[in-house]
Amino acid sequence: MSCSCQEKNVIVAPKAPKALGPYSAAIKVNNFVFCSGQTGLNPETNELVDGGVEAQTHQVLKNLANVLEAAGTDLAHVIKTTVFLKDMADFQKMNAIYGTYFTENFPARSTIQVAGLPKNGLVEIELIAVMPDDDDNCDNESGCGCGCGCN
Repeated sequence: MSCSCQEKNVIVAPKAPKALGPYSAAIKVNNFVFCSGQTGLNPETNELVDGGVEAQTHQVLKNLANVLEAAGTDLAHVIKTTVFLKDMADFQKMNAIYGTYFTENFPARSTIQVAGLPKNGLVEIELIAVMPDDDDNCDNESGCGCGCGCN
């Protein structure tokens, strides 16, 4: 019997904005979820929310939470984020909002200023998360050894 958690699984997130190109919202492999960058797009209109970097940061993190939910995990299981800012002068504003979503056991993070973002957004965040411990996810009675928690 093979472990299904070692396969590349495309995550479809109906509550997140539609992709702006040929990529998946997230990919789940083993015990990890790799989320593509999300911008401040309203999932209903696929347009940026109004209100500057603060409103866009809120929307980005809501979008990422929806992607993680579709994958079976949540923001509490995020281990790494990469933040892309159009203007590093917005760092403090973004950081204040970011800190309301990650309040303890903070993920590792990098923040980078970029020349531009899709749809002229002000912030984009990508992340990596782990799946919650769940021994019921493994179909291999002897344990698969991949780190999914079934050993």
